[in-house]
Amino acid sequence: MECVESRETAEIVLNNTANSDTPVKEIKTNTDEPIIAGIEPEGVSTTTTDEKGNEEYAYLERNEFTSEIYKIEVKNMGYFGIGEFKKLLKSTLKLDMTKIKSPSRKEFAFVCFRTQEDQLRALETLNGYKWKGKVLKAMAAKASADPLHKRRAEADNGNETKKRQRTAVEATCPLATMAYEQQLQQKTDEMGSLLRKYTQELRRLNADAKPHIDKFNFKGVLPSPNVDGYRNKNEFTVGKNAAGEIVVGFRLGSYSDGSVEVDEVEQLPHLPAQAKWAARSFQQLVRQSKFIPFNPVGNTGHFRQLMVRSSSATGELMLVAGIYSSNLSEAELIELKEELRQFYARVEPDAEHKCTSLYYQDVKHREAGQMVNPVEYLLGSTHITDVIQGLQFRISPLAFFQINTAGATVLYQQAIDLAAPTKDTTVLDICCGTGTIAMAFAKHCKQVLGVEIVPDAIKDAEHNAQTNGITNCKFFAGNADDYIKSMVREAVYAYEPGKSVDLVAVVDPPRAGLHNRSIAAIRSASDITRLVYVSCNPHSAKRNFIELSRPESKQYKGEPFYPKTAVAVDMFPHTTHTELVILFERATCKSTPASTSTASAQKSEVEAVEVATTEQT
Repeated sequence: MECVESRETAEIVLNNTANSDTPVKEIKTNTDEPIIAGIEPEGVSTTTTDEKGNEEYAYLERNEFTSEIYKIEVKNMGYFGIGEFKKLLKSTLKLDMTKIKSPSRKEFAFVCFRTQEDQLRALETLNGYKWKGKVLKAMAAKASADPLHKRRAEADNGNETKKRQRTAVEATCPLATMAYEQQLQQKTDEMGSLLRKYTQELRRLNADAKPHIDKFNFKGVLPSPNVDGYRNKNEFTVGKNAAGEIVVGFRLGSYSDGSVEVDEVEQLPHLPAQAKWAARSFQQLVRQSKFIPFNPVGNTGHFRQLMVRSSSATGELMLVAGIYSSNLSEAELIELKEELRQFYARVEPDAEHKCTSLYYQDVKHREAGQMVNPVEYLLGSTHITDVIQGLQFRISPLAFFQINTAGATVLYQQAIDLAAPTKDTTVLDICCGTGTIAMAFAKHCKQVLGVEIVPDAIKDAEHNAQTNGITNCKFFAGNADDYIKSMVREAVYAYEPGKSVDLVAVVDPPRAGLHNRSIAAIRSASDITRLVYVSCNPHSAKRNFIELSRPESKQYKGEPFYPKTAVAVDMFPHTTHTELVILFERATCKSTPASTSTASAQKSEVEAVEVATTEQT
C-alpha cells in the first residue's frame, strides 16, 4: 500500500451484539472512539438513569466524548446497502453522523452523532422520510453496554463460556506453524478464488468482457525474500498481561470483545531484533516510571502505545511514545517528556541496539477533521533512512513506507514489468506516498507525476527524489480526485504535437481502496490506456476492479479497463494477508490516430487557457 497509513477511512467491524447472536456491521467515521457495539432490544429508546449508574454504562458519565449518548434507531428500511445509507445521511440529507451500526439481514440501523443538536435534527429529518419506497421511522436509542464490564458481569454470574485466550503469535501470525511452502499455496488458492469471483461477476455485468477474461492470466504468489524479521514498522500497546505485570506488546483481543490483555512479543517470527529490543527497553522504562500504563477501562493512566520504525539498511531505530495526556498537568507532562529524553539519551557501550530518533505523540480523541494525532520531536535524528532497489528514502514518523522492505523490491519490480514503460511513457502515481513507486519507475520512463493527500509525505517524496538525483518526478499534494484530470493534461502537454501519447496509471491506495470519484476520473481520462492496481487488501479492492471493468454508464464514463495479468507478492509471511498486482488495459490500448490527435488538441486547449489567463491579468 503506497499511501499514508494515518489517512482516515471508514472502518467496518463485525462484532457480536450484546443481546443477540446477530453480527453487527459498524462503520466508524471517527477512528479514535472505542468500538462499543450492540443491538438494543426493541421498544427501548433511551438510556435510563439506573443504567447510567450501572458499571456497564459508567463510560457515559466520563468527561469524554462518546457518540453512544446521541444515538438513534432507524426502522422500516427494507433491504439496503450500508454505503448507500451512509451516502443518504451525509451527502443527501447533510446529517453529521459519526458512525452507523447495522445488524446483518435486518431492516433497521443505529446511527450515532456528535451532539444532541445533530441527533434531534436527524430524528426530525428521518422520521417519515421516504426512501426506496419505504417510509422511515426514527427514534432515540439507548447506549450500548461497555463490553468489558458486560463480560465481567457474565463471569461473576457464572454465565460466561470460558475460552482459552489466544497468544500473541496466534493473534498476529496465524500461519506461523505452517511450512512456508504451504503458506504460499494457501495464499495462491485464496487469490485464485477471489479473482474467479471477480471475473464471474464481470461476465454478468459486461458481456463485452468475455474475450478479455478468457485471456486473463494469474501468475500465482511470489515469495518474500525475508520470511522472518521483515516488519520495519510495529505499533505496540502498553498494558498488563494475565498475571497483572506491565507489558509492552500486542493486545490479544479487542475492547469490543471484552479483552484488554497484552502479551510480550519475543516469540513473534515476523518482528526484527530491533523491534523486540525497543519493546523490552520501553517496558523497562514504564515499569520504573511513576507514571502508569493507560487503562481503557475508565480511561486512566498515561503510557498508551509505542510505535517503532527500523531500518535494516542503516540500523537506525525510531521510537514514537504514545501518551494519554488528559490525566496529566502541564508540569507532569513536561516531566514525562524529560523522562523519555533522559532514558534514551543514556547509551550503553555494549547496548544491543540504540534509539536514534525519539518522538512524543499525544494519543487521545482527535478533533473533527483531524486525520492523525501530531508528533513532537524529542531526541536524535528527525528521520530514518531505508533503501529499496538501491534508492534511499527518508522516512518521517507518520509517513507511509512498505512494511517489508525486501518484499517491496519484488513488488515494485512486478509493477514495472506489468506496466512495461518505455522512454516515451508517462506514469501517473496515484496515492504516491513518499514516492517509492514513482522513483522505482523513474529510470524506466519519460516522467512520473504523483499525487498524495498528506503534505508531509509529499515533502518526503521531493526530498527523496533530490537525494537520489531523480529529476523526472513531480509531486502534488491534494486529493487524487481533484488532480487526476489536471495531471493527465500536464502529461499530454509534455508530448510533441502529433506524437503518440503513452500514459500509464499506477494506483496503490489505502486498504479500503480508491474512492469511486477517483475511479470515474481515471475512466474518463481516455489517454490513460493501462492501469496497474497494487492492492494490500484485494478483498476490499474487488469493488474497484468491478468499477474499472463495468460497461460505460452515467457514473462511469469512458471505455472500461479489462484485466490482463495478475500476480501476488507475499509481503506478509506468517499472516493471512497478501499484496496483489493487476494490470488492466483498455480494449483499444494501442496507440491510435485518436490518441495522437488528442495530444495536439489538448495542447492547443491548454495554450488557449494560458493565453486567456494572461490577457485577463
